[in-house]
Amino acid sequence: MKKIVYILLLAVTLSSCSEYQKALKSEDVKTKLDLASILFEAGKFTKAEKLFKQVIPKYRGKPQAERLMFMSAMCSYELKDYHISGYHLDRFENGYPQSEKAEQASFLSAKSYYMLSPVYSKEQGETIDALESFQLFINKYPDSQYLAEANLLIKELDFKLEKKAFEIAKQYNKIAYFESSDYEAAIKAFDNFLVDYPGTSFREEAMFYRLDSAYKLATNSIKNKKEGRLDIALGYYNTFHKYYPNSERTEEVVAMNEEMQIQLQQFNTKS
Repeated sequence: MKKIVYILLLAVTLSSCSEYQKALKSEDVKTKLDLASILFEAGKFTKAEKLFKQVIPKYRGKPQAERLMFMSAMCSYELKDYHISGYHLDRFENGYPQSEKAEQASFLSAKSYYMLSPVYSKEQGETIDALESFQLFINKYPDSQYLAEANLLIKELDFKLEKKAFEIAKQYNKIAYFESSDYEAAIKAFDNFLVDYPGTSFREEAMFYRLDSAYKLATNSIKNKKEGRLDIALGYYNTFHKYYPNSERTEEVVAMNEEMQIQLQQFNTKS
């Protein structure tokens, strides 16, 4: 009902665009505040935001400041200006921790950073910022009404970091050539990935590409390094075969094993 009243009042007040223009130029702070509130309730966030920016400095330290700061930050959020909304909603929550809007502000601040998170192939600074913000939110409001949504968004952000880490390791394998020791970098990258993401959905692929990298490194090594590298690669083969005996890659990894066993025989033959 309250919103309907505001909308009706808006229709009367803004019968002409000149009313808004007059308010922008007016020296009457209350006129600006009243119209900004009406515009906000009616979803006219661009116009409301301009008026809020004019009146907020006049109300700093006053009781009205809390409400104004929240509505102004929400204008940025509704306008999808997430850099601004993330900052100002976080600032609001820190400035008014006892406010009834503090919990919502904390959640929407984190969600603003979530909205800025790019696709996994790009730099993930905003993704990390969002995860840190959500963690702070959960720590402060463990029983929040927004908890379920926050956990879903966290899961999505975590997967993005997981996917990026996997693709980086995979890229080492794809571009590697023996002389550059990129296969060693690939093996290390997959080792780190499997430690960092023990429950990853990419586990089988990561273990395969780790084996593939170790196999290519070993079978192309000079003689004085080959035996040790073959032993390491065979260890990766045994681990992969243990966990994925029915893998779609079985034929491929068995062929790797057979080739490594043939090459290893030269070290077991006594002259």
